[in-house]
Amino acid sequence: MAIDAATVKALRESTGAGMMDCKRALEETGGDFDKATDLLRQKGQAVAAKRQDRQASEGIIETYVHTGGQIAVMLELGCETPFVAKNEDFKELAHKLAMHIAWTRPVYLCREDVPAEEIERERAVHKAWAEEQGKPAAALEKIVEGRLEKQFFAEKVLMDQPFIQDEGQTVKQLVTEVVGKIGEKIEVKRFIRWSVGEAEVQPGAEEAAS
Repeated sequence: MAIDAATVKALRESTGAGMMDCKRALEETGGDFDKATDLLRQKGQAVAAKRQDRQASEGIIETYVHTGGQIAVMLELGCETPFVAKNEDFKELAHKLAMHIAWTRPVYLCREDVPAEEIERERAVHKAWAEEQGKPAAALEKIVEGRLEKQFFAEKVLMDQPFIQDEGQTVKQLVTEVVGKIGEKIEVKRFIRWSVGEAEVQPGAEEAAS
């Protein structure tokens, strides 16, 4: 079937993928916009998986200051080559991530950074809640793990957070989409967030500042 230019343009604006990639995705899905979007995301995941073992030794430092100078973020975003470090889509991703961090206040970069004892403490809290609510014993584990995902990892861990401009995808999925578009490994290396009047230091902040 013929794919009109307006639909291709809309898909590009929605996903950030190239025009030809959007056209091919629409052709493969019979013009179904949602299916084409899913296909482009799947292709991005495939590219990301292939590039996983590559070294992201290039990149940029992105800074973002918000709310009249009351909040600031510094983020290191890595890629494989200096060429991609200058790419507008790569730089836009860095800016979006820094802005996201300013709003959502993540504590950890990825769930592997979360201390095991903190996860167990959270798990115990949710288990106690479920027992107080009279939830069936057979369902406790599933309930606890579900609440842990939604009320801890999705709130505290950057890569698991819903992206503020599209809560239908996580930050990790956003990065994966850009990997699929650019064709290189992209890695969020570290970040630090400051807010005027906050005395506490984020986990990893001292390392990020060194």
